[in-house]
Amino acid sequence: MHQYWSKLIAGASLLFVLSVSQCASATTDTLAPAEVWQNNGTLYAACKMKPSSTLAEGLPKVYGQVLFRQDYPHGKLKVLLRFHGFPSERQPEPRAVHIHQYGDLQRGCETTGGHYNPRGVQHPNHPGDFGHFVPQQGKINTMFESEATLFGSLSVLGRAVVVHEKRDDFGRGGDAGSLLHGNAGRRLGCCVIGITSSNLWNTYSRQNRRRI
Repeated sequence: MHQYWSKLIAGASLLFVLSVSQCASATTDTLAPAEVWQNNGTLYAACKMKPSSTLAEGLPKVYGQVLFRQDYPHGKLKVLLRFHGFPSERQPEPRAVHIHQYGDLQRGCETTGGHYNPRGVQHPNHPGDFGHFVPQQGKINTMFESEATLFGSLSVLGRAVVVHEKRDDFGRGGDAGSLLHGNAGRRLGCCVIGITSSNLWNTYSRQNRRRI
């Protein structure tokens, strides 16, 4: 009888420990940075786009900013692109923009890894597959919503945004590259996403004519 109660108590203790561990894990996963509460429940992030240090001669040098805004904990991520440096053409080439796995710029944009793909799915279903955008007079100024997030274990903070040479074929190119990266071509510029104040977003979102 004593052994029975000992086993029962031990089992109950194990279940309690597992439950506490799972709750702690869930709590940790949803904890928000302090900046959320400093901005009334909203987190802002940004990265400063620069040309890749390994950029091949003849390719456009792209500069600008990528700005992010998201309400905690489940708000839709809003993204604002502000790029310049593309050639001014009558029929401009669409340029793909994606979030890549690593915020590592040691060798330009080549060390940012592949697309950020936490669930192991095919392109264009990665959370940071933004698609492509057509420059107007050498610039891209646009705002949109994304499936990516700034919160929890899937946060894109510390990862890189990359601007590509070509359009995104959205996985319809019929080859392996299409399902990995949309055959978007070489990496023109990149930047690392970091937490910022609301100043940049407030300034540039007012100037942007496209509203969500």
